[in-house]
Amino acid sequence: MSKDRFKEIKSVLWVILFANIFVALLKIIIGNKIKSSSMTADGFHSLTDGTSNIIGIVGIGYALKPKDEDHPYGHKKFETLAGLGIAMMLFFVSIDIIKNAFGKLLNPTPSNVSIESIIALVITLIINIFVTTYENKKGKELNSDILIADASHTRSDIFVSIGVLGTLLALKFGFPPIIDPIVSLIVAALIIHAGYEIFRDTSSILVDKFVVDNDKISQIIKDFPEVKNIHRIRSRGREDDMFLDLHVMVDENTTVKEAHLLVHKIERKIREEINENAEVIIHIEPYDGRKFDEDLKKRV
Repeated sequence: MSKDRFKEIKSVLWVILFANIFVALLKIIIGNKIKSSSMTADGFHSLTDGTSNIIGIVGIGYALKPKDEDHPYGHKKFETLAGLGIAMMLFFVSIDIIKNAFGKLLNPTPSNVSIESIIALVITLIINIFVTTYENKKGKELNSDILIADASHTRSDIFVSIGVLGTLLALKFGFPPIIDPIVSLIVAALIIHAGYEIFRDTSSILVDKFVVDNDKISQIIKDFPEVKNIHRIRSRGREDDMFLDLHVMVDENTTVKEAHLLVHKIERKIREEINENAEVIIHIEPYDGRKFDEDLKKRV
């Protein structure tokens, strides 16, 4: 990913940051005023959105750094690490919400729900819908892990806010106060789920989980008549920062020049079929059908 794209991601995160802070403060202030634990919990959830934007901005700042002697593959994984940090933060926030909700379950407190508070929540809901749509669109355009992860996080806010809105309406029409902490627990569960999804996706990248099916790569390379066998296929990374390496066996009488040209053709084909940003490393080996099975067993 170019520096211009990283800078654009950073700009998007700044826009989303200010929107999230506004939404969070509005929910927290009104939630405390009307003594609604579910709305206050939703406000702190929204505040984590703003904090996650800050983590993303810091992560992108490190990811912008060019390759150096100590980091020959660059610093792009800092973006993924920022996503992992967001997941950890969500887990801690959910624990705090669960504690407060259980306190309310033991000592339910009536909420003073007003029409103004309901209108304010509807406004924040509309803002969240805009934020999620905008951030997810930009994340896909820029192939950004942090924007897509953050959009997924904010999307959970929409469902949470809908739940809180339902709670306020229920309290307005005379439902018992215990419904408020129950919704808070549901909010916490949704936060934990969002955190888990982000943790799963970011950790897969950090532990180098495969990103391309080996059969797909084999199928592409088998179209070349010079190739006698393909094995030890590996892939890692993500869409904008993908690494592939594999061993290709050719006739033992193939010249170095012929093998070199074949490697370039295979690399070009893989980039056309799989990912134009992929870094491909191909190890050429001489093919001897009589020894191949025995040698392969030794390698495995």
